[in-house]
Amino acid sequence: MANRDGRRRFGNIRKRESGRYQIRYPGPDGQMRSGTETYERKSDAERALSLIEAQIIRGEWTDPERGKVKLKDYAETWISQRPGLRPRTVDLYRWLLKKHVTPHLGNAAIGKISTSMIRQWRADLLGNGVSVSVAAKAYRLLRAVLMTAAEEDHIIPRNPCRIRGAGDEHAQERPVLTVAQVFELADLVGRRPVGNVRKLKENAYRLRFQRHGEMRTHPEIFGNRADAERALWKMGMDGRVDCTHDRRFRALVLLATFASLRWGEVSALRRSDLDLDAGTVRVRAAYVERSTGELVLGPPKSKAGRRIVGIPQGIVPALREHLDTYVQADPGALVFPGAKGGPLRRSGFNTRTRWVDVVREMGLPGLHFHDLRHTGNMLAAESGAGLKDLMARMGHDNVRAAMIYQHAVRGADRTITDAIDRQIIRRDDDEDGPAGALVPAG
Repeated sequence: MANRDGRRRFGNIRKRESGRYQIRYPGPDGQMRSGTETYERKSDAERALSLIEAQIIRGEWTDPERGKVKLKDYAETWISQRPGLRPRTVDLYRWLLKKHVTPHLGNAAIGKISTSMIRQWRADLLGNGVSVSVAAKAYRLLRAVLMTAAEEDHIIPRNPCRIRGAGDEHAQERPVLTVAQVFELADLVGRRPVGNVRKLKENAYRLRFQRHGEMRTHPEIFGNRADAERALWKMGMDGRVDCTHDRRFRALVLLATFASLRWGEVSALRRSDLDLDAGTVRVRAAYVERSTGELVLGPPKSKAGRRIVGIPQGIVPALREHLDTYVQADPGALVFPGAKGGPLRRSGFNTRTRWVDVVREMGLPGLHFHDLRHTGNMLAAESGAGLKDLMARMGHDNVRAAMIYQHAVRGADRTITDAIDRQIIRRDDDEDGPAGALVPAG
């Protein structure tokens, strides 16, 4: 708005040689800035100055120069400056940024990113075969980055990520095992057929196997080692080959299921964390495997992850046998060590147990190790315990840490443990029952 003498109270307008109008105005720091756009009419330029003045008065003005930073550079800095991110989360964010965000929007100035651009970016991801789940993860990362740019750094006036439902993931239904199936799985992961595979020449492998104590040669010549090993394993499952039984993973499957432990938690357990007389397991650390393959020992996934969980008495004998047979006497010894005594990797566990083949043989193809925890959670829920007590047992971080210790191995948690125990005792009656149901994983 101009004063009576014709001079403007805020900023000024000049007419360029092109005939269009450009504005200049002082920012909150007193420095003069030129508008990023020009206007066909002087009245439009005056309206733009009035809007900027109002934004400055309300504290909503953003510096257009700061908005020129590229999304790629800002997002990389954003990730490096996030406090408390778990290593695996950092790896996921960097992968999403490199794979799905930067190729499309990385060179765009943050101040120029619009909702329509983001809508098109998401449509392109889905159109190129990216799953809804991954696209949702990428969208949530972008939304968080731009939220910081808008609300903390005041680089942009508002977050352009405004697509309803774009960050939602619909959890896939995951299988829930019966108690009988859990024990069957625990036994099958240790079954080893006796035999060997020998390479004859290129693309030719011979299988030898033991039957009733006698070594025999399979009549078929296999084109690769994997096919020969798969045939040996299948013959072992069918009873056509003598088998040995390695029980070192039996206790791992039982404990992970009936105490609702995550992989990183169960693989980090030390002998001193198990109190079999009291019937408890203490969770205080977890291993995280980085995308580089590095194993990092750190705290559990959440603050509530530090907890003490009751162990059903029905699996205590299996745990005692495991400790006596496979675990060193040192209190700091790993309860479930890898082949060379170090931390057990999930890939090593899957390979040594032939996990994929075992669960397929059981009629549960695609079963994940994490589904054991899901099964344990469902069994606990059937005890009738309250939501907070269940969350305390599961280690979910929407329950105050104090509640973990209030309920540990007494009161509500003991009720849960006893209820699971009763189901284990009844497992023989359930062996002929229906297969596990599909229940959405939380």
